[in-house]
Amino acid sequence: MDALLQFLFSGLTVGAVYALVALGFTLIYNASDVVNFAQGEFVMLGGMITVFAYQAGVPLLLAATLAILITAALGVALNKLAIEPARGAPVVSLIIITIGASILIRGATQLIFDKQLHRFPAFSGDDPIRVMGATILPQSLWVLGGALAVFAVLWVFFSRTLTGKAVLATANNRVAAQLVGINTGWIMTLSFGLSAAIGAFAGVLVTPITLVSYDVGVTLALKGFAAAMLGGMGTPKGALVGGLLLGCLEALTAGYLSSQYKEAVAFIVILGTLFVMPQGLFGAKTTERV
Repeated sequence: MDALLQFLFSGLTVGAVYALVALGFTLIYNASDVVNFAQGEFVMLGGMITVFAYQAGVPLLLAATLAILITAALGVALNKLAIEPARGAPVVSLIIITIGASILIRGATQLIFDKQLHRFPAFSGDDPIRVMGATILPQSLWVLGGALAVFAVLWVFFSRTLTGKAVLATANNRVAAQLVGINTGWIMTLSFGLSAAIGAFAGVLVTPITLVSYDVGVTLALKGFAAAMLGGMGTPKGALVGGLLLGCLEALTAGYLSSQYKEAVAFIVILGTLFVMPQGLFGAKTTERV
C-alpha cells in the first residue's frame, strides 16, 4: 500500500506538469485549431531563463517572473513572425511551422546557454512530507496547485468572459468572427502569449524537481499532446484530467513493470485514444454530413 501511494504521488506530480503543457495546447487549439508543438520548448525556456537569471543574482521570484514574461513575448513573436504570415495555409502546414519553431528555439537555447542540467532551490525547501507511509516533496504541492489554478483560470476564461468566447468563436469560424467585430488577429496574439506563459510557468514550478536542460521540451511536448488527446483536445477539464491520468499510468508502469516501458505509455495512449475514442474523455462528439 505504501508503494502504491508513493507511485501515485510521483505520478500526480509529473501528471500535473503534463496537464499544464496540455492546457497550453488547449489554448492554442481553441484559438486556431492548430496543435503547437513548440509548447514543450516554452516549458524549457521558463526553467532555463529562471536558472540563469537566478545565478546572475536576480531574486528567485523576480527571475521566475522575467522568465514567464520573456517566454510570453517569444510566444507572441512566434505568432506574428511565423503563424500570421501563413494565415490561410492548411492546418498541417501550420503544425509543421510550430515543429520548425521548436527546433529553432532548442538550437538557440543550446547556443545561448549550455547543454548541462540545471535547477534552482525549491520554493518551500526540500524536506519531504510524510503521508501514510509515503513521502511527497513540498515542491510537488506547488506543481499540483499551479495546475489546478491554471485550470480554474482557463475554465473561467472560456466559459465566463467575452474574450474567452471570442477565442472559441475565432476557432469555430474565423470569417464569421470577423464579421461580428472580433479582432481575430489580437485573439491569436493573446492566445499564443498566454499559452507560452503557461508553459513557462510549468517550467518554473517543475525545475527544482526534475531539472532542466535545452532538450527537455521534446518529451514534454509529446506527453502534453498525449494528455490533451486523452482528455479531449480543446477542453481545459480534459487537459487536467488527461495529464494527471497519464502521469499516474507512467508511474504505475515504471513501478510495477519496468521503467523501460514508461516512455511507451504516451504512445500507447495516443494510439488507443485515436482507435477507441478519437474525441477523448471529455471532447464533444461531432458528426459531419458527407
